[in-house]
Amino acid sequence: SACGAPTRVAAAGWRRECAACRAQHFPRTDPVVIMLVVDGDRCLLGRQSRFPRGMYSALAGFVEAGETIEEAVRREIWEEAGVRCGPVRYLASQPWPFPTTLMIGCLARAATTELTIDQAELEDARWFSRDEVIAMRERRHPDAITTPHPVAIAHHLIAAWIDGRAMI
Repeated sequence: SACGAPTRVAAAGWRRECAACRAQHFPRTDPVVIMLVVDGDRCLLGRQSRFPRGMYSALAGFVEAGETIEEAVRREIWEEAGVRCGPVRYLASQPWPFPTTLMIGCLARAATTELTIDQAELEDARWFSRDEVIAMRERRHPDAITTPHPVAIAHHLIAAWIDGRAMI
């Protein structure tokens, strides 16, 4: 708070108010890029150990201070999977209230395809064909691997790519 007095929740959690000095405080929102990397008829999906068993998703990471969305997409893909990317295209966004992030959904075109996985970030990452991803989304992949549910922006990035609505 501005004066050091305790604040209280107001506006259904959209702000905090200080009864002592009447200052209003708004929660911070941190931008996060989430991206589907595409190489022709394949896309790169990864999984973290905290994901539900068998689920693969788009890669994601925080935007650093002074960084553009496109730079963040390229940096995160390079750091997590060792893949260099060319063009990046914004597709959609999704507020993610816990922990106060704004997910910025993008597609990126791979310039390289060899994987070097950062094991501290990802348990696994691999290239999947469009047919494989369709089977994953429909919950009929032979290895019982899946994609995220429709509540997640990753689901919509994947669906837009599968359906040909999102080209890069």
